Amino acid sequence: MSTEDNDNISNDICANCGKDGNLKACTACNMVKYCNRDCQIAHRPQHKKECKKRTRELHDEKLFKQPPPDDCPICFLRMPSIFKGWRYQPCCGKVICSGCFHAPVYDYQGNKVNQVCPFCRVPAPTEEESNVRSMKRVAASDPIAIYNLGCYYRDGMHGFQQDHTKALEFYHRAAELGYTRSYCSIGNAYYYGRGVERDAKKASYYTKLAALEGDVPARNNLGVEEIKAGNIDRAIKHYIIAVRGGYADCLNKIKRLYSNGHATKDDYTQSLRAYQEYLGEIKSVQRDKAAAFNKMYEYY
Repeated sequence: MSTEDNDNISNDICANCGKDGNLKACTACNMVKYCNRDCQIAHRPQHKKECKKRTRELHDEKLFKQPPPDDCPICFLRMPSIFKGWRYQPCCGKVICSGCFHAPVYDYQGNKVNQVCPFCRVPAPTEEESNVRSMKRVAASDPIAIYNLGCYYRDGMHGFQQDHTKALEFYHRAAELGYTRSYCSIGNAYYYGRGVERDAKKASYYTKLAALEGDVPARNNLGVEEIKAGNIDRAIKHYIIAVRGGYADCLNKIKRLYSNGHATKDDYTQSLRAYQEYLGEIKSVQRDKAAAFNKMYEYY
């Protein structure tokens, strides 16, 4: 019996020498086990092809998995994916939907309270006070506030001089603290060479990190990357995930691919249904009212 047969029959013995005992799995594919590193090295020529194949499969299983959506902490409805659909509150560090942001707020006696945070009920700040609060959140290591500060440096906003190097530093810091949206901005920095040397591999790496955590613009970027590489099928997979996350532009891209014969009718139908389901999950009366009040609060 060959050692490759051992791969397929049992995972309780060493794939090289056939002994059992204190075995360790191949860290790349987790398909076979070895007594020690010497056995792993000796078996590498036979295992290399299957290992690489399984590693690619595991990578794609993870890459093309739909991440769970976030919910608004007030209404508990699915949070809209586009930035117009939600607001970051520098007073309490919460992210709430635009519908809750603009809905009437009442105290415990049922009296309407004006100009307060819908979550923590702190009085709404002036623009100057808002900047002060944001910097306090930065000092408290709030990752969203730190990310926003990076954006201020990137765009030269709110009194901060444009500085792409500083922006990148804050993006990395926010990512380290758990704000995965920062990875997309880091990827863009490497892609366009903003504050750092252009590096396509690093751009792709950070964009994938963001996409894995549910960042739909990052998922769109991966689709565009695959289109440029000629991998239409993989691009469509990325686009469909982005559509399920509410990215309407990817629905239009799939429609164009279908019109040009590069995507199937099933691909377009699947994406169209996914987007309709997304709209159904994020829709609410108070969000519609906020959107009707001012176009800048549209959430889809």
